[in-house]
Amino acid sequence: MEKAFKALASTPRRRILNHLAGGPMTVGEIAAKFDMALPSISKHISVLHNAGLVNRQKRGQEVIYSIAGDSLANGLYAFLTPFCPEARALAAERKLVREAEEGDQ
Repeated sequence: MEKAFKALASTPRRRILNHLAGGPMTVGEIAAKFDMALPSISKHISVLHNAGLVNRQKRGQEVIYSIAGDSLANGLYAFLTPFCPEARALAAERKLVREAEEGDQ
């Protein structure tokens, strides 16, 4: 549990989890959401994975990352999200993107 709390102490890692809450993503898709070098994003994802907060699945050449929904820390994070202004802003952004995608169909 200590690894999970240390992982959640980082703003970029919390933002990565917020983006993954919208669905599985590749590291490139995650990196596109940040003004940060790909190796830095990879390191943050590795910390999240080692803490048990993120699952990794290899599909051909790509690695797909998703939230480890069964993690106690993720449950706690989901509970605290409404109280975090950054998490609320990212959730609103995801909702707008989802609505725009549904409108295109």
